[in-house]
Amino acid sequence: MKMKIWTGTILVWAALSTPLCAQVQQDVEAATEAWAAAYNSHSVGQVLARYHDDAVFWGTVSPTLRDTPAEVEDYFSGLPNRPDAQVQIGEHRVRVFGDTALNTGFYTFTDVANGETVSRPARFSFAYRLVNGEWLIVDHHSSQLPGQ
Repeated sequence: MKMKIWTGTILVWAALSTPLCAQVQQDVEAATEAWAAAYNSHSVGQVLARYHDDAVFWGTVSPTLRDTPAEVEDYFSGLPNRPDAQVQIGEHRVRVFGDTALNTGFYTFTDVANGETVSRPARFSFAYRLVNGEWLIVDHHSSQLPGQ
């Protein structure tokens, strides 16, 4: 009898948790897309709003580990002066661990230099923490693809 109850409990939990897990993954994907939309808006404030105050950030084109809001802001401070700068999220994988989630994948930065579009494919890892119902970046690592 106990085995039937236990098996039934597992089946009910699995049936209920699958849609929840899918929704949480979608929420994390939406947080990543929100980061890209903020970047594409060229608003430093909107970009910074995607990061937790304790975030640590390795930028694509910087040798500096940034671990304060002021340092993250400094990295993105030139964005308003680059009206053609854009990022597009590519293939990625979301994994959720309670109130922590990881999204790892590819993105491509584009900009215009000397009248020509320049494309910089890169890799990313975003670590998120759920804070007051919002997925905020607590760790962001970005690196140019090798051989690019």
